[in-house]
Amino acid sequence: MFDWLVNLSAIFVFNILGFEKGTHLGDALEFFIFDTIKIFILLITIIYLVTLLRSYFPIEKARDYISGKNKIVGHFLAAIFGVITPFCSCSAIPLFLGFLQARIPLGVTFSYLISAPLSDAVVIAMLFSLFGWKIALLYVCLGLLIAIIAGLVIGSMNLEKEVLIEVKAINNCCGPNEENKISFNQRLKESWEYTSDIFKKIYLYVIIGVGIGAFIHGYVPTDFISSYAGGSVWYAPIVAVIMGIPMYSNAAGILPLVEVLTQKGMLLGTALSFMMAVVALSLPEAMILKRVLSVKLIGIFFGIVGFAILLTGYLFNMILG
Repeated sequence: MFDWLVNLSAIFVFNILGFEKGTHLGDALEFFIFDTIKIFILLITIIYLVTLLRSYFPIEKARDYISGKNKIVGHFLAAIFGVITPFCSCSAIPLFLGFLQARIPLGVTFSYLISAPLSDAVVIAMLFSLFGWKIALLYVCLGLLIAIIAGLVIGSMNLEKEVLIEVKAINNCCGPNEENKISFNQRLKESWEYTSDIFKKIYLYVIIGVGIGAFIHGYVPTDFISSYAGGSVWYAPIVAVIMGIPMYSNAAGILPLVEVLTQKGMLLGTALSFMMAVVALSLPEAMILKRVLSVKLIGIFFGIVGFAILLTGYLFNMILG
């Protein structure tokens, strides 16, 4: 989707600015420019479109429909939707905000936010090519299970008051006689004003978050990770998760590193725990969410998902020996 932006970022950093490809600073700067622009595009586009659609359709009915169904169904659908959207943790936030704005139940939105970076189709294909279909299938099933269970737990805790952004009521037509009361231009204007308001509140957090991720992406070597979380010691998955959280990448970008780590002696479960922490619980993601959610809710989110990731790592290590 963003191949053109990858090429433009590389041309700007390496051809125009003159940085050498493969250097720490050059790679970090390219990562920062690409990911910041990508998230800004997604943020503005998705929030604007969701806001505009809300002005036409009674989103509350969709919300009530999801809430009225078996709870697991809504979370399952959100998790499956995460599989088919190729977003990393930070790139998934704009759609997460769109769900919040559409007043989709909080737990369901978290099922999407967790599933999207963990189990997209590219990850499934890469896991299959690197480790075989059994590992790929087990990983996807566990990723969906984590997203569904974590969403159910968060949804049961009545944490809606911990959402910091205001979900404004957007005028919408409720019947055929009211269809023409609001002009299309007015809808466009109101949608843009709301999108602009949200963007102004969180753009700085996006820049800071991606900046942290870019620095770690460019400067943290593979050997540093494997030296502390390698081997078969019982605490290796814990160390791997702790080391993974400050980092930032999508699963497709981190999977080649997982292959290298396993070749250097790290157990596959430990390596996957590291990868899942990087893609689902990154520090840059927390920085961006901090403007949207309370510290309490972010802590609960990280705690539940982090515990589930640890269990996944231990389960993989136990099954694979």
